[in-house]
Amino acid sequence: MLHFKKINLLIVFSILTVFLSCKDKQVDPVDETDSASSATYPAVNTWLYEMMKDAYFWYSQMPAEGTLDTKTDPNDYFEKLIYQRSSVDRFSMVTEDIDALENSFNGISKIFGISYSLSYTDDAKSNLGLFLNLVVKGSPAETAGLKRGDIILKVNGTQLTKDNYSGLLSSSESATFTLGTLSGTTITATTTNISVTKAVVNEDPVAFSTVIDKSASGKKIGYLVYTQFVPGTDADANKYDNELRQVFANFKTAGINELVLDLRFNSGGYISSAKTLASLIGKNISASKVFYKEQWNDKYMAYWQKTKGANALNYNFLSEANNVGSNLSRIFVLTSQGTASASELVINGLKPYMEVITIGDHTAGKNLFGSLIRDDQDRWKWGIYMMLGQTANVNGESDYGTVNGMTPTFKIDDTNIPYKAFGNENETLFRKALDVMGVPAGTNGRTEAVKSVTSLSAESFRDNLQQQDKRMIKTDALPLINN
Repeated sequence: MLHFKKINLLIVFSILTVFLSCKDKQVDPVDETDSASSATYPAVNTWLYEMMKDAYFWYSQMPAEGTLDTKTDPNDYFEKLIYQRSSVDRFSMVTEDIDALENSFNGISKIFGISYSLSYTDDAKSNLGLFLNLVVKGSPAETAGLKRGDIILKVNGTQLTKDNYSGLLSSSESATFTLGTLSGTTITATTTNISVTKAVVNEDPVAFSTVIDKSASGKKIGYLVYTQFVPGTDADANKYDNELRQVFANFKTAGINELVLDLRFNSGGYISSAKTLASLIGKNISASKVFYKEQWNDKYMAYWQKTKGANALNYNFLSEANNVGSNLSRIFVLTSQGTASASELVINGLKPYMEVITIGDHTAGKNLFGSLIRDDQDRWKWGIYMMLGQTANVNGESDYGTVNGMTPTFKIDDTNIPYKAFGNENETLFRKALDVMGVPAGTNGRTEAVKSVTSLSAESFRDNLQQQDKRMIKTDALPLINN
């Protein structure tokens, strides 16, 4: 039986995602001021179970409610509801602060603004460095003068090592970073110290774009670094999508015939922005052609097909005036193990329409979409990011949802430091794209000192040892289905 209630949706990314309200079963009201105490656990856990039992993609695999202890911490309770955490649902989460998580999903956070590989600087694997691969536009780090390619060896005067890095990086609101330099194959500290204090930043996902003219090789290349799928801000809901459209307007005016899309640092976001990006790129696409399809749990699949027909979960491209697909036969996408969700959706959705060449590491492997869900009665700040289903392209292909993700066309280790600037023809991954295009290296290429480093993690870190959540987020309202 279907019960129609307004679903409390949060405007978030992924982007990697629909929202639900309380069901008819009553839960006793709880004072918001007591939301963090154990007294609220039974009510919160009952709510968690109801939400998951309704819309969770694997709801039929959940344990019976009567077998669970509702008095336990909701974090522990929630884990008992997750289907095969290590290999299948690696992404659903519960939070005690839904507002903070929503801000994070929307690219709003208090940060220095640095992304880095945390890697060893010596053969003994004792000392560590932060090798900056991205500095957020408009962040305190950028204002202080930090940039991609910088090496940080000390924090507040102390050399980073495998034994102290966690404490040095875990919680500082302000920090003084000592830069390092590479001479030959040796990395040493300099006398340059840069002090940075965190600030709230609304991150612009268009981190870098340019047109690179290689006329001698018959190539004009559009290059875009895109870091998250976020359509805009509270003040301007379409700000970033429109900025993306302007980038492609510039590409189109310049007459590009090759496109490099750098998604190494993009862990996902709103599906709506993924649709915008794909619609600016796709070859021979139109608003009548399918970008991707969705599969929900059996209850919702039956509901959609009954109410909206067999094609209810087919989502078409947009009609974008600045689409550059007519000038392209292929697209190059630079990837890492942090490339996830909405990024993978774009890659998979474009493959039936044009050649997609991926360069770098395998992707995260998230073909799942979900939503950020809060209690519609505002009894507490607990919330859920719940996986609701999976996506496929127009051909029904969705075979990358594993820990191995999408295998790159060209596996290239992005471990050579210092990292070169975006668009530099000798930057490791971009150089491979140019090689495939047939663009030779310049006469001065690869003459600078280069060292290959070993990292603690295959994914990049941000600020205080954080790795970005993988998100593919829907913002459509749904009826709540009771069984």
